[in-house]
Amino acid sequence: MKSEQYLPFLQQKIQGIGSALFYSLSDAVLKFPTSIVNTLKVDETGNVWFLTNRPGQHLHEFDWEFPARMQFYRKGKGYFLQINGKACIVNDPEEVNSLIALSEETRSRAFKEMVLIRVQIGNVEYCEYKDKKMIPTNKIQGWFSRLYNWFFTENEKTETYILSPNLAMH
Repeated sequence: MKSEQYLPFLQQKIQGIGSALFYSLSDAVLKFPTSIVNTLKVDETGNVWFLTNRPGQHLHEFDWEFPARMQFYRKGKGYFLQINGKACIVNDPEEVNSLIALSEETRSRAFKEMVLIRVQIGNVEYCEYKDKKMIPTNKIQGWFSRLYNWFFTENEKTETYILSPNLAMH
């Protein structure tokens, strides 16, 4: 499958969850701590944009490009994603201002208390799973239901899809 075909799918799934755990996989001494981030935008070239807290050290002491991982999960969604790619610190005012989706308040925060980061999607692990069966509210029915499920139902399996897009087409 070509990347143009599943990029809209990834955009929809990432925006559907909205937040992720962000991990810096850099070997550098100074690296961004693992944090929960909210996705601002997933653009048409396969970049995930988000803000994270500005570290106490000066930003110029960090690597401007580094390997990263993002794990998208939200309870009740029925799927989760793990993205590996190259993260870049975006500190250029022109590039920040070119993002149409950012409000004026967010743009000013990107230079003061937050850092704008762009992760170029390298590969994606997408996994769907089924919701667990509902347990009846009546305690006796609940016990019988659990007992029946324990003996007679098959374990529900998840389906994992590995996508390795070459999104750097432009």
